[in-house]
Amino acid sequence: MAILSFCFCCSKLPSNPKLHNLHLSSQTHQATSQVSLKSAESSRNGFISLSESISRTSFLALLSASLFFASNPALAFKGGGPYGAGVTRGQDLTGKDFSGKTLIKQDFKTSILRQANFKGAKLLGASFFDADLTGADLSDADLRGADFSLANMTKVNLSNANLEGALTTGNTSFKGSVIQGADFTDVPLREDQREYLCKFADGVNTVTGNATRETLLCE
Repeated sequence: MAILSFCFCCSKLPSNPKLHNLHLSSQTHQATSQVSLKSAESSRNGFISLSESISRTSFLALLSASLFFASNPALAFKGGGPYGAGVTRGQDLTGKDFSGKTLIKQDFKTSILRQANFKGAKLLGASFFDADLTGADLSDADLRGADFSLANMTKVNLSNANLEGALTTGNTSFKGSVIQGADFTDVPLREDQREYLCKFADGVNTVTGNATRETLLCE
């Protein structure tokens, strides 16, 4: 009987408000933590999805650009000057016919131009830097200010060509070239190049009226 009375009394004891509030605070903290974790997880998943989307887009753009240039090699390099979109830089242009064309400041850098025909072409300021012009025909061409630095000019036909102010620095080779009537006024030749060309220099340029030997300062 005493035990029952004690239990009954215990059941009637008032609850401790502080303990109750602590329990509620713990539940609220747990709920808030769960919401924060879910929010963080959602943000992380969103960031990963965005990153993957950007990566896929970048890869597809790069792939498309690669395929575009591969299918359109003419866009890999564009020659300068009025020759338009024609590719003349770093290309194999062996035997191509450019005779009589206006190719002012055209870019032929590092191109292979063996046996190419430039007869009578206007090539003022054109660049043949490190180009291979072996056997090319440059007769009657206007080559004022053109750049032949490091170019291979072996067996090139320069008869009656006007090279006034052209650049020939470096190892420009004129071995076997035809220079009858060519005008070399103000062309900075190495002494060994000058001596070589003077051995067979002859003729007068029909446009400038200058003798080849005089423009080469031959003795």
